[in-house]
This record gives sequence, C-alpha cells and structure tokens, in this order.
Amino acid sequence: MNVSITINGTVYERDIEPRMLLVHFIREELGLTGTNIGCDTSQCGACTIHMDGRSLKSCTCLAVQADGREITTIEGLADGDNLHPMQEAFWDNHGLQCGYCTPGMIMASTAFLKDNPHPTEEEIRHALEGNFCRCTGYQNIVKSIKAASEKMGG
Repeated sequence: MNVSITINGTVYERDIEPRMLLVHFIREELGLTGTNIGCDTSQCGACTIHMDGRSLKSCTCLAVQADGREITTIEGLADGDNLHPMQEAFWDNHGLQCGYCTPGMIMASTAFLKDNPHPTEEEIRHALEGNFCRCTGYQNIVKSIKAASEKMGG
C-alpha cells in the first residue's frame, strides 16, 4: 500500500506492506532509531511517539493507519541544536541511566504536560504507568518532568 506520512515535518511517501507496524516504518524505512522497540506488546512505552499531537505507542499502530497523519519522534522534538525543555530537564536532573526508555518517557511526558501543565508528583507517576524503566527508581524521572513543567510555564 502507498502511504504518505509527515514525520518531524518531512513528508515520506512509501509503498509498504499493509501489516507493517508504525515503529518498524519509523526505524527501518526511515532510519529514525530514537524510537525504541521494547516489548512489541504496548507494555513498556519505549516506542512512544506523537501522532497529531497525541501520545501513541507506535508498536500498537499499523503504518497504514498513519497515512496522512503528522508524527513527531524524539528526533523531531528538539528545535535544531536547541533541546526541548523536557529533554533538557532529563539531562539536568539525571532522569536516565541506560537511556533505552528515555525517548518514550520524554515523548509521553511532553504530551502529558500539554493536557496537564501543572501536575502534582502523584499525577506524574500516574501518567507514567504505561512507560517502564528498569534502571531507575523513577525519582529523577519524576523530578525531570516536574522541572520541565516549571520551565514550560506550568
């Protein structure tokens, strides 16, 4: 099937297998490897991206379902050399260890802050329930999101 998907501001037209997952399209067809494959069952959140501004686990979506849509991956979150405030907050507050879950955490968190710019710690922890980190105790991840919220005007 032919698809036309805008990813990080660039339109990509490809002829793809109808059963290809969006995460595989992003990584294998386009070489954008910041979106990670973790569990392939929507449990871990490592593949989280934004579709039309909303958080989505890209292992749960077929690439053909993204036809005509706008996608943002972790690579498209920064503005050139300027990191997004959430990326800066993760850096500044040590919100990562191995970094495998980090792109998904950042993408889920930025979408969360659009809906809730003034979250409590409890609300942040609840929002992260669909994203797993096996290295940290989440404390610095929560601290990073809170710092980004404040920096972004929350």
